[in-house]
Order: sequence, then C-alpha cells, then structure tokens
Amino acid sequence: MRKVRFFRSIHFKFALIYVLLILLAMQIIGVYFIGKLETQLVENYQLSLNERVNLLAYNVEQEMTKQRDENATSLEDDIQTILEDFASEDIDEVRVIDNKSKVIGTSNPYNQGIIGKRTAELLVKRTLVGVGDRKIQLDTKKNQRMYVSYTPIRSNNEVIGVIHLVAYMENVYDDIKEINDIFVTGTVLAMLITAILGISVAQTITRPITAMKKHALDMAKGNFSKKVKVYGHDEIGQLAMTFNTLTRRLQDAQSSTESERRKLTSVLTHMTDGVIATDKKGNVILINDPAIDMLNVSRETAFNKSILTLLKLEDQYSLKDISNELDSIVLDVSTETKPYILKVNFSTIQKESGFINGIIAVLYDITEQEKIDQERREFVANVSHELRTPLTTMRSYLEALADGAWQDKEIAPQFIDVTQTETERMIRLVNDLLQLSKLDSKDYRLTKDWIDFTTFFNKIIDRFEMTKNQNVQFHRNLPSQTVYIEMDEDKITQVLDNIISNALKYSPEGGEVTFDVKLLEDKMEVSITDAGVGIPKENLSKIFERFYRVDKARTRKLGGTGLGLAIAKEMVEAHGGEIWALSEEGMGTTIKFTLPIEQEIEDDWS
Repeated sequence: MRKVRFFRSIHFKFALIYVLLILLAMQIIGVYFIGKLETQLVENYQLSLNERVNLLAYNVEQEMTKQRDENATSLEDDIQTILEDFASEDIDEVRVIDNKSKVIGTSNPYNQGIIGKRTAELLVKRTLVGVGDRKIQLDTKKNQRMYVSYTPIRSNNEVIGVIHLVAYMENVYDDIKEINDIFVTGTVLAMLITAILGISVAQTITRPITAMKKHALDMAKGNFSKKVKVYGHDEIGQLAMTFNTLTRRLQDAQSSTESERRKLTSVLTHMTDGVIATDKKGNVILINDPAIDMLNVSRETAFNKSILTLLKLEDQYSLKDISNELDSIVLDVSTETKPYILKVNFSTIQKESGFINGIIAVLYDITEQEKIDQERREFVANVSHELRTPLTTMRSYLEALADGAWQDKEIAPQFIDVTQTETERMIRLVNDLLQLSKLDSKDYRLTKDWIDFTTFFNKIIDRFEMTKNQNVQFHRNLPSQTVYIEMDEDKITQVLDNIISNALKYSPEGGEVTFDVKLLEDKMEVSITDAGVGIPKENLSKIFERFYRVDKARTRKLGGTGLGLAIAKEMVEAHGGEIWALSEEGMGTTIKFTLPIEQEIEDDWS
C-alpha cells in the first residue's frame, strides 16, 4: 500500500516528469542523430562503390575497345582478370554484360557457367539504352540488405555494355547498430543520474505540500486543532500560513452553522417532495434525498453544478428566465424501461434590497397523472379518427344519393353497399370498445368451466376451414390426448377468432396457417403461424396496443379496427396467461399465448 501511495504522490510525479523530459530530449536527439548518421554512412558507402564501379567501367571499356591479334588473350579472360582484382569481401558479385545482353564476365567463381549466356533482365535492357539503375533491396534468402546497381559502359557516347553490381551492406548497418547501442547505454546512465537528482529536488518542494495534505485530511475528519509547519517565506510558505488562517476561521464558522444545518436537515429529510437550493450563481448548494432519487444522480455530482445543467434545461432557459418569469415546468426524465415525469416549481430567495440570493426548486412526481392524461388523449384521438373515416365516407355517399344518385340503377346499389359496409364497421368498432370497457371494469367476471381444449380448438379450426374463401392450407399439430382447461369458452373463442382472422387476412394465396399446442409443466402454449408478409422488428412490441396497426391503409381496407389483439391480450391475461408475437419481415408471423394448467385436476381427468 505504501508503494502504491508513493507512485501516486506528487513527489514521484515531479521526479517522473523530470526524467521523462530528459528521456524525450535524448530520444529526439538520438532519432535525429542516428537518422542523419545512417543516411550519411549509406550515402558514403554508395558513393565509394559508385566511384569504384565507374573506374571498373573505364577499365572494361578499354579492354572491350582495344584491337586484339591472334596471339592475344580473349576478351573474357581479360575481363575476368579485371573482375578478380575488383572483388572484395562486401561485394557479392560483379557481372559484365555486352551490348547484346551476353554475360562476358563475373567475379563469382561459383557462377562461371553463366559466361557466354544471354540475360533477359529488364534492368539490363534499360541500362543498354542509357538508363542505369541503383537501389537498396532485401535479400530474402539471407535476410540481408544489399546494394544493386546497373551501370552503363560507354564508348564515344555509345553504350557498349553493362556492369551489374551486387554488394551487401550489413557492415554499414552493423556500425550503425553499434553506435546506436552506445547511445542507448549513455541515455540509460543519464536517466539514472537524472532520476536521483529529480527525487532529491522533489523532496524539498513536496515536503510542505505533504504536511498540508495531512492537515487537510485531519480537517475533513473535524480536527481543527493542528497547524501546518511553515518551512520558509516563499510561495509555499505563504500557502501554509494562509492554510492555518483558513483552519482557524473554519473552526469558528463550524460551530455557528452546525445548529442551523441540523434544523434544515431535519426538515428536508422528512419531506416527500424533492427540494433543490442554489446560490446566487445558480449552483446547487442543497439537495434532499427525494430529489436525488427523482433525478437519479449522486449528491456529490449534484453539488456545485448549475441547476440548469442538473435539470438539463441549459439549452431552453437561462437563470434570468427562472428568477423572473418561469414559475413551473414539466420535466421528462424517463428511461428506456421506466417513464418518469416531474413537475418543477421555482421560487427565488431575495434580500430586502431585492437582490436575488438564490433559487428554490420543488420537484413533484406526476408520472401517473401524466400517463392517465396521455392515455385519455390518445384514446379520444384514436376513437375520433376511427369514427371519422366511416362517417365521412357515409356522408359523401348519402349526399350523392340525395342529389339523385339513388335513381341510377347501377350506382345506387354500390353506394348503398358501401354505406352498409361502413355502418357495420362502426358497429364492430363500438362493440370492441364496449368489450374493452367491460374488461377494464373492476366488476368484470369470467364464466369459467372445464373444457376439453383439443376438441374445442378443432371445432374452431373446422369452422374457419369451411368458411374461408381463399386458397390457404391448414396444418394442425394438436395433442392426441384430452386436455382439460378451466376457462371462459366464449372469451377464448373470441381470442382465437381474432388471431386466426388476422392470420387469414395476411396469408397469401396458396399459403398455409399452422396450429400448434404444446403441454408444458404448468401451462399450455398455443401457437398460430401464418406465412404472410411478417411484422417489422420495431413494430413487433406494439401490435397488442389499442388501435395500433402496422400497415394502417391495408388494415382498414381489410376491415380491421386495431382492437382485436388488444382484446385478445386482455382476455388471455384475465385467464392468468401470457400472449406475445414472433415474426420476421417477409417470413410470416406467429402469435403465441399460454393458459395455466392445474396439474392435479388435469391428472384426474386424464
């Protein structure tokens, strides 16, 4: 623990910064020095080789252009003699190639077989037209860097051959590495000496600071009796004296404020509403526990923060708006999982002179009230919208009939049929609303009886299979044994009617609807799957809400009210079950619901 504290201390940080600055300076110097040294050594090496190659080119040119008699040695022998004199340890191979791309000499004694053969190297051909090439590349077999050059041999401004040189440069880079190692060793020694000096210098500065830190910790514990030792009259010494003066004044102020604080704490603790108080700059100086819970912040986070920032109002209001004009606001602090609406009332703290000394904000939780108001507004809006559409259609057709369309034998029946269809749609809507109203009432009761669910479900499926007017196949996966469920037969019939009707509406021609029943440990799971267009993922959780439609235009066209699944959910939950949906867009939809099974009774019947 003491080692950890040392590494966190200003003493260590001061010495560390001192060492890092030296290290940074040495690294900058080293990078610059080594880089320049490497460039210079490589350039000198290349220059030396190029001068030797130029001299070799001159000697070879003399041999290639001189007249030879019958008794003279061959050109290849003369070239080979020159190359043997030219060879050295760092030069791997030198080749001489004439203007017909034929190798006439090589310094590699193990590669003499290439003499007299033509080479197809592209760089040789480029050099024969006067464009030489020099570069450093890596020998992947030996993992060594080598210098490769193609130098033209000229005679009377005409290229008569090429000198191809391959020389390894590892000696140069070994020298650079040795110099770099020396520099690293020097850097490490300099850092060690610097660290020792840095620690010594840091001690003279950090000693009084450490003493003030210990005194501050004692003050935080309520001990104001100690004083900080003054080591000198410099800035740190003046800080120590100021610290002692502050300690004395705090001790005097603490006794006078403690009693008032206790009174205020007692009042705020027993309040159910949230209270926030600020200073004249709008920074929070007091916040009680209910306000902390409402805003979901910590006391440390809230203190000394602007009330506008704490309430997230900095983009909408200023302190002037709150102190002069704004009496109350509604604040939405909802999370992804829980709605939370607050009402905030503001009042100002003023002196007798009228100077504003602070702001008091009182927070009330109005989530339930706001939720009820919002549901009421949405319900009225949805019902109004659902009734307005058929009423508007009926009025338009009735006006047309009143204007004489009833006399037209072709149009009149169509208008009357549309009017009748819209009337039936409103009747369905009103019946669904009445059904939901009954489900919401406190005196709603289910008329339960023990029903063989397998037989009951088969009858419902049979009814739909006989009355469907589209080419949709039904597949049943129902248990063969008898399954008795205590349920309200009419209500579960309505649940299944709503779900199966939706499955048929959205199933394409030639599609299929699958019915499954699974018996689990303490419940039965019913699944109805269609092969329709499916439901987008973002809409899946909302389909059981009242008046919610995924495709509003198509649903209205098919005669839906948007209440079928909402009624089904209410009825299933009234039976103690659950209902949910699974779907992939374009892959169909599965509606599942469960009903509880009383195991002992089920065992008796089975």
